[in-house]
Amino acid sequence: MYVLMLGSAPMAAEAALWPRGWFDLVLVINNAWRIRPDWDVAIHPYDFPVERQAVAGPGQRIVTETEFVPAQNAYGGFVYAGATMAFTAAYWALHAMRPSVIAVYGCDMQYPAQGPTHFYGTGTADPLRADITLRSLEAKSARLMVLAAMQGCAVVNLSTGPSRLIFPRATRASVAHAAPGVWCPELAAEAQALEGELGYLVPSGRYWEELGRFDPVALDRLDALWLQAATLPLRQTG
Repeated sequence: MYVLMLGSAPMAAEAALWPRGWFDLVLVINNAWRIRPDWDVAIHPYDFPVERQAVAGPGQRIVTETEFVPAQNAYGGFVYAGATMAFTAAYWALHAMRPSVIAVYGCDMQYPAQGPTHFYGTGTADPLRADITLRSLEAKSARLMVLAAMQGCAVVNLSTGPSRLIFPRATRASVAHAAPGVWCPELAAEAQALEGELGYLVPSGRYWEELGRFDPVALDRLDALWLQAATLPLRQTG
């Protein structure tokens, strides 16, 4: 299965004109349901304003925390994975859809100082908030890419501009040929062992209610391991 995951960056509006045939499922995050009417799954958090939420038509479904919290917990939870809807949506897709490719577009977590920050104008730069789970967006994307690769899924970035994500770049035409990323098994195993040792899973998903449990120094060490696990093989063979 090939999944197109749409975010809300200004460039995301270009996806309105893309042929549907490239993808088996279109997953839209928050406001991105406005981009094209043929989306399959819309995902949003509990505090997303009701007036901005998608309304499901025939063959469409809405995913909320009742589904995505257990899905993200299956991959270690929000503290390790990063609490942005882009990461959450990808982990939900990995868990629920078992895709072979997740192609991300408009989720680069780059916000210009001037001009529109989102395709609909100016919005909240959610990933830039002060949050213990978002100290390194690059590391969180590395973790996602490695865990996806472990289950045979490639995660690629269709955008061409600057990005905080370290996913390999791809074009729509090349999505069908995308292969899971290369990673260092030893470093990934070390990172997973550290996650188990720390025990930072919050089953409710509301990690902000337990902030006193989490050591930022330990999380920085964990982020460094995931980043190395994703990029060391590339450096060794480059």
